[in-house]
Amino acid sequence: QVQLVESGGGSVQAGGSLRLSCAASKLTICMAWFRQAPGKEREGVAFIQYGIGREAYSDSVKGRFTISQDTAQNTLYLEMNSVKPEDAAMYYCAAGLRNFDVACDANRDRLDFSYWGQGTQVTVSS
Repeated sequence: QVQLVESGGGSVQAGGSLRLSCAASKLTICMAWFRQAPGKEREGVAFIQYGIGREAYSDSVKGRFTISQDTAQNTLYLEMNSVKPEDAAMYYCAAGLRNFDVACDANRDRLDFSYWGQGTQVTVSS
């Protein structure tokens, strides 16, 4: 079992920055940030592979968001820059790929992960 607790959400102006954190009981081989806006599917936005730190992003956030991890603190981060109104959503930390034969990249969806946090809300004002 992996426990995940997100924090750092809040209100940000369009064009601003926000940093989300996910405290994990342990880091897994692949970890990710997903988001879900009202009425929309939960979508993966950033992925990172433990150890080598290889990152992957959805097209919607590439160049604006950065995922990172502190292996000493078992913490996952999402640095959000140049935030847009369409970035408003509940953001979830995910861990534990169900299938080790797949890549830790932006092709993964919510069904690929076993563990989830409770989410942290991000609102964007224009």
